[in-house]
Parts: sequence; structure tokens; C-alpha cells
Amino acid sequence: MDKLEYRSLNDQTYDRIKEGLMAAAFRPGETLVIRTIAAAFGVSTTPVREALQRLVAERLLVMKPNRSIAVPELELDAYVELLRIRCELEGLAVDLAAQRVDAAGLERLRGLVADIDVAVEAHDHAAYRALNQTFHFALYDEARSPRLVGIIQDLWGQTGPYVSELFVSEQYGPEANREHKRILRALEGRDGADAREGLVADITIASRHILPQLLRMGAARSTRHRRGRRPEKAEHAEGDAAQ
Repeated sequence: MDKLEYRSLNDQTYDRIKEGLMAAAFRPGETLVIRTIAAAFGVSTTPVREALQRLVAERLLVMKPNRSIAVPELELDAYVELLRIRCELEGLAVDLAAQRVDAAGLERLRGLVADIDVAVEAHDHAAYRALNQTFHFALYDEARSPRLVGIIQDLWGQTGPYVSELFVSEQYGPEANREHKRILRALEGRDGADAREGLVADITIASRHILPQLLRMGAARSTRHRRGRRPEKAEHAEGDAAQ
């Protein structure tokens, strides 16, 4: 991670951690160690601590009973709800972008689509995730609606940890850039409706590869929970027998 310059350290540290959440740099359930992050950013522990507390207040992170701060565990219901909201708001953003994008914006998006093809071909998952995020927010910036983009950033902060599970499915690769190209063509034709449909399809395709993994993880957690309760039941049974 790059060192931070000495300016607005609290806000800049907050931004960097939030960007990490959006880009799936942190794993679901991972505990964030203040001193480790501070050393990586080249700052004291104070701005890191304040940034983490701010992210907890915004529900992008959670505080555990022992007061440590962690990335939320993956939850199926939360993910499905976030998908619905993302489709609506990000769909609105690309619809606006189709009406407002300029030649420079289109050229930037073309370059990013080409770079994503290279990352997918190389099976470079980290590069893909970074480029995918850059593409989406370059796209949303063309909506010229900063408040809308800010809300979308918060949604990505909540869904980022789920993206870390995306390449569990190797079948995703051939589909990873398909809808980006459709969205780009729609923007070139000023077709907001098709751009919106492409965006919703892009989110939906990714979700089809993430949801089975969430179901498996949920089933595994339920099994562990049931096993964890059995000794307690056995202990009560022994106590009843003794009486």
C-alpha cells in the first residue's frame, strides 16, 4: 500500500480503508488491526482508529464483543437486498451517463474495457477486481451526479467483501467483461435504457456466481452452530440424570 501524504489524514485514511472495502482488499470476517494499517499507510494509530470507528457507525464494519473491529461476515439476505438497491441506483447512474458522457469519457471507458480483457485472459483476479471497480466508477462519474455516486460508493463498501468470493466459480471469466462492452456500446449510441439493462445484467451475472458460495457458507455456519450446541445439551441431560 502506498504511503499517505500528510494532509487531511483522518479523511484520507478513511477514504483508503473504504476503498479497500470496495475493492475486496479485506476478507469477510477479517479483523482490522489498527497498528498494521497505520504502518502500511505511514500514519499514527489515531487517524486509523477514528476512520474505523466512523466506518462502524456507517455499518461498513462491525465491532465485536471484545471491541475489535472486523469486516462483516457474508450474509445471504443482506447481499440480496444490496443487489436490489444497486440495480436501481447504478441503473439510474448509467442512464444519466448515456445522456451526459463526452468523447473523453468514452475513450477512457474503451481503454478500461480493453484492460479488463487482458486481466481476464491472464486470470489475474486482483487486476480484474481493481479494473472492474475503476470502470464502474468512471462510468458513474459520467452521470455528473456526485451525491448519487457517493451513495453508490457506500453500497460498494458493503458489497466489496462478497466480490472476494467471485472467482470461486471459474465459469465467471468468460462473462466478466461482456456486459461492460454492451454498456459501452449503449453509451456510444446514447441509449440510456440499454445501458441500464446492461448494468443490471452485469450485476446479476456476478450474483449468480456469488450466491451458491453464500449458500454453502451459510449451510456450513449452521452445521457448526448445531455442533457447538450439542455438548451443552448433553451436559444438561447428564445433570437431569444425576438428579
